[in-house]
Amino acid sequence: MAFSSIDASLLKKLFLSGARRIEAKKEYINELNVFPVPDGDTGTNMTLTILSAAKEVQKLEEPTMAQLAKAISSGSLRGARGNSGVILSQLLRGFCKVVGSYDELTVEILKEAAKKAVETAYKAVMKPKEGTILTVARAGSEKAEEIFDKVETLDEFGALIMEAMQIALENTPELLPVLKEAGVVDSGGQGLIEILLGVRDAYLNPDEEVVFEAVSGSSAAPSAPKGAANDSISTADIKFGYCTEFIILLEKEFLMPQELEFKSFLESIGDSIVCVADDDVVKVHVHTNDPGLAIQKALTFGQLTSMKIDNMREEHNERVIQAAEAAEAPAKTAPPAPKKANGFIAVSIGAGMNEIFRGLGVDYIIEGGQTMNPSTEDMLTAIEAVNADNVFILPNNSNIILAASQAKALTEDKNVIVINSKTIPQGISAMINFLDGESPEDNEAAMTEGMSLVKTGQVTYAVRDTSIDGYEIHVDDIMGIGDKNIVAVGKDIAETAFETIKNLAGDDAELVTIYYGEGITEEAANELADKVSEELSDVDVEVHEGGQPVYYYVISVE
Repeated sequence: MAFSSIDASLLKKLFLSGARRIEAKKEYINELNVFPVPDGDTGTNMTLTILSAAKEVQKLEEPTMAQLAKAISSGSLRGARGNSGVILSQLLRGFCKVVGSYDELTVEILKEAAKKAVETAYKAVMKPKEGTILTVARAGSEKAEEIFDKVETLDEFGALIMEAMQIALENTPELLPVLKEAGVVDSGGQGLIEILLGVRDAYLNPDEEVVFEAVSGSSAAPSAPKGAANDSISTADIKFGYCTEFIILLEKEFLMPQELEFKSFLESIGDSIVCVADDDVVKVHVHTNDPGLAIQKALTFGQLTSMKIDNMREEHNERVIQAAEAAEAPAKTAPPAPKKANGFIAVSIGAGMNEIFRGLGVDYIIEGGQTMNPSTEDMLTAIEAVNADNVFILPNNSNIILAASQAKALTEDKNVIVINSKTIPQGISAMINFLDGESPEDNEAAMTEGMSLVKTGQVTYAVRDTSIDGYEIHVDDIMGIGDKNIVAVGKDIAETAFETIKNLAGDDAELVTIYYGEGITEEAANELADKVSEELSDVDVEVHEGGQPVYYYVISVE
């Protein structure tokens, strides 16, 4: 069926169909991971990102284009996970900035929206790399610019753009040699293609109903309960009884004067205020005794969504009763933690790793890392929970840095410093190098310098056959992965771990720290440490229980 333009009703269906398509194809996209490790997560991250937006879109029964654009933009922004998810959210955000101003979308408007989408995504990445989802998106935008005034129908326009993007995807191995060696195309680019194939399916079958369950998971797990869930707080200490949260979909101007006036109003009726504005959405959190006043004031700026009001006294009492029954003892009371100068958030996985970070002073642990990248909203929740003027975030994974940076950009009431730690050992080193009494800027420099001296190794198993970094790898082979490449391959876990350490240590290593994961006994880890000590006599060796899944060993070499 040919359409001369796309209205909001059709765009909603197209978007949901795209989300449904990538959800169905996420495992296929995950398998395109360059390293054949069991944590390929591009498909998962892109799916969770777009499902966060789809959840908001499905709430709109008969949306205007502006309402639909707000839902897609804000939903994907909050739900963005991993580098691919953050880039996808920025593509959607740029696209929505244009289409939200129109009632119907023509070829020319779609061309401008595609251009804005690519511009926004490229700006979000500090060092854009070609051969990725960015390249595939740009190919579509450039083709749209080339043909928009030459085509006669949306069908032809879309078909030619998809053809250009598919060619760009197939060419990604020529731009990134690591893709060529692994024999795969870029997974993020494939994910974008899958979304657009879903869009095409709905366009060609407009009468078919798009039905799927859009869910948005959260990987955030605070290190301790907070607010009403904290047993150590007495109900007498809860000055304002209702935890009130909502999102304003702006319909009028909300510049700095309006924001300051709104925050001042919230302060007059409550505390624990968070008010984060981003273009056309405002996320609000306040503890108050009269949620209606906050809601009435917010309605003067636009429509409300994602509303949540919890009676903290009631929740607190229920939790205390449950805890008392379980322990057969009354809960102890303690004053809430006072505000401090510096607070810390770390992404970690595994009970042992979590305890190490807590021992180093980390206030909030986000359960995540390789097997599940936390979202931007998870980061915002953590920032809100840490009662400090300066909040340092340790992503501890290269695929989480963008989400942390996006959360920083959305936070206005605290100074957020993202330390670009790419591994758990780097994050641990960064924390060790923090110095009380120094400025945030000096500590950022010291933490960054400290972690630059750390080499990381990770030992896991292969999930498919491939050829990479000069190694022929087969399913179930054991691999040692360094900071940038594979450094050892074998059949035995201990032997491969030992080869990994030897290859990382070189001649100047002073300390090797071995973190053993799930399925590895302390005895086996100590045997590995003894062998390292015998072979590398000038190196000190430490062993710690990490408890991490997927990776038998995580190794730090300094």
